[in-house]
Amino acid sequence: MKIGTLAILTIGVALLLALPWLVSDSMLNAAVQMLIAALFAMAFGLLCGRAGMLSFGHAAYFGVGAFAAVHAMNAFNGEGLLPTPLLPLVGAGTGMISGLIAGYFSTKRTGVYFAMITLALAELLHALAPHLKAVFGGEAGISSFRMPAWGFTFGSLSEVYYLTLIWTLGCILLLYLFSKTPLGRLALGLRENAHRMRFLGYNTHALGTLIFAVSAMFAGIAGALQSLNLEAANYVVLESHISTAVVLNSFIGGVRVFFGPAIGGALMTFFGYITSDLTRVWLLYQGIIFVLVMMFMPRGIVGEVIERFRHSSLRGLAQTAGTMALRVASLAIAAFGGVFMIEFIQRFLSSDYRATAGNGNWPDIALFSYVWSPVSVLPWAFGIGLFAIGIALTMIVNRRAAAAQEASA
Repeated sequence: MKIGTLAILTIGVALLLALPWLVSDSMLNAAVQMLIAALFAMAFGLLCGRAGMLSFGHAAYFGVGAFAAVHAMNAFNGEGLLPTPLLPLVGAGTGMISGLIAGYFSTKRTGVYFAMITLALAELLHALAPHLKAVFGGEAGISSFRMPAWGFTFGSLSEVYYLTLIWTLGCILLLYLFSKTPLGRLALGLRENAHRMRFLGYNTHALGTLIFAVSAMFAGIAGALQSLNLEAANYVVLESHISTAVVLNSFIGGVRVFFGPAIGGALMTFFGYITSDLTRVWLLYQGIIFVLVMMFMPRGIVGEVIERFRHSSLRGLAQTAGTMALRVASLAIAAFGGVFMIEFIQRFLSSDYRATAGNGNWPDIALFSYVWSPVSVLPWAFGIGLFAIGIALTMIVNRRAAAAQEASA
């Protein structure tokens, strides 16, 4: 690991350790969710980014780990062989066992067929969960309480945060070490050319099953941490939108970069936490971000940043940073115009507004501390104009950057 990377990681860990003293309880709760999402995305990244197997049903192993942890909390009361800090081990075990079973069948096929099998298995479990009340608690789910252990009460949010942080950092370290093992390196060969590995004598089915099980194990740990945080588990954690979210988050961060899924999961979880209270169409913005990243940053956010700065000199780094700053500023102008138009149209087409409009009556719409008339040209020109200006500035910056690159070459 390079010295620069190690320094960045050290600073990041120090900030995470100091976070309870820097933010409010509300933001600390969001940080716990970000850590869980980061670990879940890292588990998915091992399967998809490293081994090249796209799963559409990873919520199944997240949910299995969550329910296993709740049952263990009720059975052991945070004492004996499974005190509260060790409860995620139950999620790891159940996640690995379920991953071995599901992976055995899923990895018999590749590509789209593999993805469809994983989706079918997850949907089957989600459909059965409400009827298996002894295991999943029906629609009400299963609740429990965090019990004191090792001198900690786990009643405060800060203690839950540090417990989640330790498990998340430990699991990420284990995933890094796993990537350096022969099995972890063989996963790359499985992604690049499974036919050649089979020709060389490797049992690709067994290899794929083991990678699937390890990925499911870490997903189960993430689910167990979720149960410890919420002190409950409901079959909602098995729904398809959980699987969808981890796919989107991982690709946005950069699924083939080691820390890409973690950063993508944390950023998009924070984005959802902030925007869900501000707008009704926050899911639309997440979809737009995913489409834009896939179109213009196919390596993901982290992958694109690494690629930009990897082979640059000190002068090149300064130039690249300046170009990126100009791009961010111009894109911010375009984004503000786009957000204005989306929010204005959403309010204009909402049922509340339509109930008051009609018969030539078009009430003004309050947006961004101003009142805008929908029959006036001003709001439409303002939003479209800002969007067009931002796009034009972005194109100018890109052209100048391309010209500077050609001149230096």
